[in-house]
Amino acid sequence: MKKNLGKFMLWIAGWKLLSNFSIEDLKKSVIICAPHTSNWDFYYCLACFWSIGIPYKIMIKDNYTKPWYGFIFKSLGCIGVNRKQRNNLVEYTASLIKKSDSMALINTPEGTRSWAKEWKKGFYYIAKSAEVPVVLAYADYKNKIAGVKKIINIEGKTVEEVFKEIEDFYKPEMAKYPKNYNPKIY
Repeated sequence: MKKNLGKFMLWIAGWKLLSNFSIEDLKKSVIICAPHTSNWDFYYCLACFWSIGIPYKIMIKDNYTKPWYGFIFKSLGCIGVNRKQRNNLVEYTASLIKKSDSMALINTPEGTRSWAKEWKKGFYYIAKSAEVPVVLAYADYKNKIAGVKKIINIEGKTVEEVFKEIEDFYKPEMAKYPKNYNPKIY
């Protein structure tokens, strides 16, 4: 049902889906969603992931998953995290991926929809600890295309090498609001 709903969501908006990978390639990974300059990014990425059938999870503040309406966020693949507690979120998340048969963690390393000086590096350390690849997903507003374009195997690569590969892929003109995307991510 989600596959058809995702395809319908893209069709109704006049968007196309492009992905060169099978579910097996994506089922255990850390997925980067960028450029992240609008709340609409969530809509297009969700439609894309539903269409492909990616078993994704999203870390969000636990005050969204605890109230009576928390079931809605949980049904969308959200995992609540208490950000006030001191805990090692990288190791916790990596252990969730390792224990799961299939878990693609969605991450927006810009951390904001506004211009960010640099990306947060937690996704790299989660992928490294979980021994999974980093996958580049995108919503290209200029061409009305959403998809999964590249898999980066990070084994033996430094954070700088991985960030350079990512930086070469994402371009400001893909963003809904290009002025809010900093192409220099580190």
